[in-house]
Amino acid sequence: MIFEPTNNPPPEQLPPLVLAYIGDAVYELYIRSRLIEAGLTRVKNIHQRAVELVQASFQAQFLQEIESQLTEEEQMMMRRGRNAKSGHVPKSAEMIEYRYSTGLETLIGYLYLKGEHKRLCELMSRVPISLP
Repeated sequence: MIFEPTNNPPPEQLPPLVLAYIGDAVYELYIRSRLIEAGLTRVKNIHQRAVELVQASFQAQFLQEIESQLTEEEQMMMRRGRNAKSGHVPKSAEMIEYRYSTGLETLIGYLYLKGEHKRLCELMSRVPISLP
């Protein structure tokens, strides 16, 4: 974990959209780091590929691929995020994709704040970073 949370309430007590907010940042940082690790060194190229990998449609598809491998607790947190009402859907996403991507981000935020770094890395390592 990059930053050790100090006085955060237990992640189970946080609203799912707060967990998704944190999860979005963790996911984005992970993707950017992996792209650099994969050999991309031009910011334009890193950004272009990162945009593809952080889109709601990609995140929704990724979640559906790993969903059967989630524990009961992880599935519960993912569902909390998926069912949360955010009030808006980006123009670039369908409602169902956005809900699933919010579920993924909620799960990531939950694992991050809970300190489940090994499990978080295990799941995130399954994101297909392959370069075009």
